[in-house]
Amino acid sequence: MTSAHRANPIPNILTGLRLAAGVVMFAMMAGAAPGALEAWLSPETQGRFSVWAFWIFVIAASTDWVDGYLARRWNATTRWGAILDPIADKVLVTGAILGVLASGSLPGIALPCGLILFREFAVSALRETMAGRIELPVTLAAKWKTTVQMVALAALQLTLLWGALGLQNDDGSPLAWQPAFESFAIFLIWFAAIITLWTGWQYFSEARRQMRDL
Repeated sequence: MTSAHRANPIPNILTGLRLAAGVVMFAMMAGAAPGALEAWLSPETQGRFSVWAFWIFVIAASTDWVDGYLARRWNATTRWGAILDPIADKVLVTGAILGVLASGSLPGIALPCGLILFREFAVSALRETMAGRIELPVTLAAKWKTTVQMVALAALQLTLLWGALGLQNDDGSPLAWQPAFESFAIFLIWFAAIITLWTGWQYFSEARRQMRDL
């Protein structure tokens, strides 16, 4: 009798670590936010929290394609991994958005960040409500949407860390290229919001089409 095939657990472990990283990252960003834990944490500790949160986000976001790639390469795709992967992505993105908004230092990002959150919650609610009745597989555009969101959020976090990372002039003023980079980061989050809304519209349109055919 042959034994049942057991999928390699590494892809699911990476996904689980990304989920945990999202929670830890948000806790650190929340602790570093102005007025959050200033009574217990020194400004230097809050600055370190911000830097650690940034690197945790960058490392966790970089595993977003690694676990999926390894699962396909090793024929290790599982139902549990398919469920956990989008949850980990949403926790990481939502935590980063809330952390960046809590900093209160970047103008013009509240609306695109809010639109991203509303879309994510709406699509999640759609999937839960329609579970078992219609099929809404993840589209290629939605996968790229997540990538753009993560790049934009990493750029926004970086703009908050010029001083903590020593990226400034001796007198504390910004370097010549930093205002342009901040404008680019704000453009990226708006671009991410537009793609996010577009993919959300695609899901709702597909759901409506399938409901008509029932």
